[in-house]
Amino acid sequence: MPLDVIALVLFGALLHATWNALVKAGSEKSLDAAMVALGAAVVALPFLPLLPLPHSEAWPFILVSAVFQFAYFQLVAAAYRAGDIGLVYPLMRGTAPLIIAATSSSVVGEHLTGGALAGILTISAGVLTLALESGKGGKHAVALALLNACVIASYTFIDGIGARVSGNAISYTLWMAPLPPVLLFTWAFASRGVTPVLRHVRHHCWRGLIGGGGSLGAYGLALWAMTKAPVATVAALRETSILFAVVISIVFLKERVSVWRIAAACVIALGALLLRLA
Repeated sequence: MPLDVIALVLFGALLHATWNALVKAGSEKSLDAAMVALGAAVVALPFLPLLPLPHSEAWPFILVSAVFQFAYFQLVAAAYRAGDIGLVYPLMRGTAPLIIAATSSSVVGEHLTGGALAGILTISAGVLTLALESGKGGKHAVALALLNACVIASYTFIDGIGARVSGNAISYTLWMAPLPPVLLFTWAFASRGVTPVLRHVRHHCWRGLIGGGGSLGAYGLALWAMTKAPVATVAALRETSILFAVVISIVFLKERVSVWRIAAACVIALGALLLRLA
């Protein structure tokens, strides 16, 4: 994988960890997750007139992806209500590349090299070690995180293929952004009422804009990278976001650090090196 692609995917990983930390720190995690999606749409809208429409072949992927993104944001919020970020985030982000690696041959016809597969497995082992090290959270949190890993793997394939047939990965990403918040806020209005939802949005709009910009940037960079490198390899390298999440959790969320977390971070770094050499 080219060095510039790796650098941009790593930057996207930092953005991803940042918006997840914003949701975890919020008081209304479901609404905060919806606001992140809305913030991404707000950031995307001004650029839409400047970009070409995705090719017609990409629109079914955009529509199906919106449904999976709705499920993803709902599960992110539910998982963070149930468990610690040190348990939930590694499980969500670490299990997904294993699913993708196991199925990429049959889904997208990509055959990984031995070095790339070693890097994927090494990164996954590192993030799963972090999950096992975290003692907070119970079976419910684990179940939600693993279910969301399946959702992540599904929309990764959908959007990886969609970006390739769209003719422009950036256009695909930005045109996709307005759809998930429509579903999320329709659900929020129906389940919570219009007034409480709008009150929360008014008081915490900054969280949505910052998180939404980070979410859109992180995913856009990943989709662009998937047009330059195998989907499974990019998906695995994105999981280095756990390194950034660990730092954020220590510095800003005041979570504890242990030798296991340091060891797991080193394993993830080794996996990233293996991907670079593959």
